[in-house]
Amino acid sequence: MQYRLHAESVTLRYGERTISANLDVAIPDGSFTVIVGPNACGKSTLLRALSRLLAPAAGKVVLDGRNVADFPARAFARRVGLLPQSSVAPDGITVADLVARGRYPHQSFLRQWSTADDRAVVAAMEATRVSGLSDRLVDELSGGQRQRVWIAMVLAQETPILLLDEPTTFLDIAHQIELLDLLSDLNGEGRTVVAVLHDLNQACRYATRLIAMRDGAIVAEGAPSDIVTEQLVERVFDLPCVVVPDPVSLTPLVVPIGRATARIRQTGTERRPA
Repeated sequence: MQYRLHAESVTLRYGERTISANLDVAIPDGSFTVIVGPNACGKSTLLRALSRLLAPAAGKVVLDGRNVADFPARAFARRVGLLPQSSVAPDGITVADLVARGRYPHQSFLRQWSTADDRAVVAAMEATRVSGLSDRLVDELSGGQRQRVWIAMVLAQETPILLLDEPTTFLDIAHQIELLDLLSDLNGEGRTVVAVLHDLNQACRYATRLIAMRDGAIVAEGAPSDIVTEQLVERVFDLPCVVVPDPVSLTPLVVPIGRATARIRQTGTERRPA
């Protein structure tokens, strides 16, 4: 199996606080890899390291056989597109202008704006359904609209690898599915997609490979159907559950057992409104 992007024995820290130690991660080429785990388990920290936003305290992240720290900024940005967890747009910028910034890595003194750039921006805006917002100011948009605009900017980069940290944040359920379908389509066209998701069932449905983390370590990795069990979910999330086949995708479907549900199962009586 080929791994253009991988981390070798990385230790990741914020100041004196160690998040992960001696972590080895390999992203299979052409995969849709989703990183899951409880809050503060190191998911976003790992993605920041893969995107070189966070330099490892030890070890290294490698892209195409080269330490990511050694890439010039534009050269790295032509290979890897990143949607961070929170992004801030410049004041007074329109949607079209922000999406166009995704073409920055392709510009140089010798290569100015071209019809190829126009096509990339138009295609990215159409794919994320923000074309109708092109003349609007970004700071006037709703949270969900802004999120789709940021995703359009990343798509406009036209990179072979996409890293997305909680891309469904602020999106309603319809737009979440629309976005995940889009990422799945891009993956089907050959792009490597790595995403941090909170919704385990969405991760199971869309990922070709899962990385399950807890306390900064990888607990399990592999195809969702191979690794997602009731035991794994309880180990990673401290969540008693039942895992059944998703009736639509046939992938694992995690059904939580909460206290109220457990009482219903024990008594055989359904809660009814007063």
